[in-house]
Amino acid sequence: MLYYERKLEKLGFDFIIGVDEAGRGPLAGPVVAAAARLNKRRFKNRIDDSKKLTALQRERAYQEIILNSVYGVGIIDEKIIDRSGILAATIQAMKFAVKELLAKITPRKHPRIHVIVDGNMALPLDHPSTSIIRGDGKSLSIASASIIAKVTRDRIMRDYHKTFPEYNFLRHKGYPTKEHVRLLKEYGPSPIHRLSFSYA
Repeated sequence: MLYYERKLEKLGFDFIIGVDEAGRGPLAGPVVAAAARLNKRRFKNRIDDSKKLTALQRERAYQEIILNSVYGVGIIDEKIIDRSGILAATIQAMKFAVKELLAKITPRKHPRIHVIVDGNMALPLDHPSTSIIRGDGKSLSIASASIIAKVTRDRIMRDYHKTFPEYNFLRHKGYPTKEHVRLLKEYGPSPIHRLSFSYA
């Protein structure tokens, strides 16, 4: 899980940022991206692709990651997703996450920054970046970002469940499960549903 980090360090980069997102596929709620630069690389909790972890494993890993990293989060809501499209919204969330992280560091201390991104998206950044297919299972930095993004988004959806309990966001977090689609047909879309997405 450290192949890319070590490879980039050999090339002279001393501040490596992993970036990932959560929430491209749901029918409701925001897309959330996170960026993480790890201050340590040995963790007590399992750090992996967030989809491979249970909710409890993610929460425990999240707490350890945020205590041992510099991180940023970008959140783009469903209105912007409907207006701009999910790809553009995801890129925007990732840029915001990186910007928030970089605002926390001193540029002179870490002049050689490289961003590694899950997937095949090219991020328009002021720093060099590399896209890695399935990077959340190959890079500890990207996996950490995926956990931060997933836990953050799940918490947002749990809060929305309190406002819109009829959709049971607590259970499916806005993803297009059979239950969610059935409830959508029964109640119609809520204010946080993505109207540009198909509910069929």
